[in-house]
Amino acid sequence: MIKRILIFLCLISFQINFAQSLVSDNTIVSILTVGTADASHSLYGHTALRIKDDSKNIDLVYNYGMFDFSTPNFMFKFVKGDLQYYAAAYPYDDFEYSYRFENRSIYEQVLNLSNAEKEALINKLDVSLSSDDKYYTYKFIDRNCTTKVIDIVNEVLEGKPIVKKNIDSKTYRDVLFPYVENHFYQKLGINIIFGHRVDDQATIMFLPLDLFENLKTTSYKNKPLVTETNVIFEANRPSAFSFLDSIYSLIVVLLLFVVIKKKAMQMTFFLILGAIGLLFSLIGLYSLHQEVLWNYNVLLFNPLFLLLLYFMATNNEKWIKRLSSVCLVFLGIYMVYMLNKVHLFIVAPIVITAAILLFRLIAPKRFSIGRGRTRPY
Repeated sequence: MIKRILIFLCLISFQINFAQSLVSDNTIVSILTVGTADASHSLYGHTALRIKDDSKNIDLVYNYGMFDFSTPNFMFKFVKGDLQYYAAAYPYDDFEYSYRFENRSIYEQVLNLSNAEKEALINKLDVSLSSDDKYYTYKFIDRNCTTKVIDIVNEVLEGKPIVKKNIDSKTYRDVLFPYVENHFYQKLGINIIFGHRVDDQATIMFLPLDLFENLKTTSYKNKPLVTETNVIFEANRPSAFSFLDSIYSLIVVLLLFVVIKKKAMQMTFFLILGAIGLLFSLIGLYSLHQEVLWNYNVLLFNPLFLLLLYFMATNNEKWIKRLSSVCLVFLGIYMVYMLNKVHLFIVAPIVITAAILLFRLIAPKRFSIGRGRTRPY
């Protein structure tokens, strides 16, 4: 509570100081880029704005990535896509301390702005804290901490010079894929929950490190927009291989479903895939996030597996074979569609396992013979 009061008083003091006198050459405006970390909310880094003026004893960070875990129905709002993020300003020392504590790199790019542009930007920042603009509906690609910083800086610059330059054939999924290189199950989860939207060409600059690289070559009024780049903190994040968090551990688990030819194992496998597929389908109907809509991964994580479980439980061999054949066709369509997708390799073990188990249900005499008689599963 005391900390919040101090921050509030600091903001009031900041606004009064700038109301009394215009900004000067001592006023520094910079974009801060924070590196990645292991937690799901920190996988892609962070962007913020810094306003510093030593002559007025001012050093504040404007952060558009704030959200409140205590928000009622937080998880439902986050999944649905109507969770309100908000802007906040607080002392730079607190900002730096928190990310040093998390062992995340901090980079600063000082912007080459005129005093009039600095003043216009500071006024816009103040308005964004004291009006309805303080809150915004978070969108993973279209509206986040990075895009908000880009938008508010571009508003005070002629011609909106901060734009994505390195546009090529890469999709958003291609761009995101390397960020979870050492976190296999996070990589798997992210790629199967995302649908068709992230396979579009990456034309929006929405990642902090992408903005950081683009700013290096951004010109404004025939001069570099960034006059100085400072490495405030360089994190040492060793990447150690973990078998448990790798594709090899997934393969071992899937091999158990293939090798142990028990009906219970088959049913468990189809229950897991079917339940995940049902969840994806419900999220697609419920959520406003474009990234999770039209999720073709339900062809692999097929909700029809849940219906197949019913026929397996009732030993209805006729419908077991029919539904297994239908699921196998969907699996084939999925594989064809996935041929040019970057996450094909990480889902391939699941696809192969599902295909083997479905073939066993379709032709049990070929795939499951023991003790002189044919077993149905």
